[in-house]
Amino acid sequence: MRIDIITIFPQMLEGFFGLGVIGQARQDGIVQIFVHDLRAFTTDKHQQVDDRPYGGGPGMVLKPEPFFRAVRHIKSQLTVEPRVILLSAQGKLFTQKLARELAQAPALILLCGRYEGVDERVLHLCTDEISIGDYVLSGGEVAAAVVAEAVARLVPGVVGRQESLEQDSFYHEGLLGPPQYTRPPEFEGLKVPDVLLTGDHQRIEEFRRRAALEKTLKNRPDLLKR
Repeated sequence: MRIDIITIFPQMLEGFFGLGVIGQARQDGIVQIFVHDLRAFTTDKHQQVDDRPYGGGPGMVLKPEPFFRAVRHIKSQLTVEPRVILLSAQGKLFTQKLARELAQAPALILLCGRYEGVDERVLHLCTDEISIGDYVLSGGEVAAAVVAEAVARLVPGVVGRQESLEQDSFYHEGLLGPPQYTRPPEFEGLKVPDVLLTGDHQRIEEFRRRAALEKTLKNRPDLLKR
């Protein structure tokens, strides 16, 4: 899989993708991630990427031309049709189900907004407009990192064992994941549940299922309503 990210702050993302399982997957050639500076696709000497909004109002809006040039440049390097995604507070909510869908795409292009937003005409480039939550960030870089991380780890070979993915929250039926424990079996009077030490796989699975339901009911009851 190839993921291209377009931003005015590439340095915010370059370090993030150099570490952990994603960094290793890049080294192994399983996932390609490229971060592009939007300013490189301007044509004026000041490399201006924003301007005042038509109709008035505070702040600045990112111009359409650099995004169009950037996306067309990236597409010219591809032999497949990418999903082009604008990260936006106005987009549809990013979920694990959507991450699985995007992981089936051969290539993604993620567009990071800034300031008061992106010129609406940029959406003509896009197949998707995605939000990572009902809150506002200063820019799309954090959202791009979230989407890229969530999608890339679903690509076969990125996470060492499939069983690790199956323990994730939202993997089964949209529930939160069960609690996890490791050594020591007791710490400051806090004990690991006895069932996890029995080696009885059926009982352990029943415990984890029940614990996942309890945690979902406590922290995200809206998921059970769905």
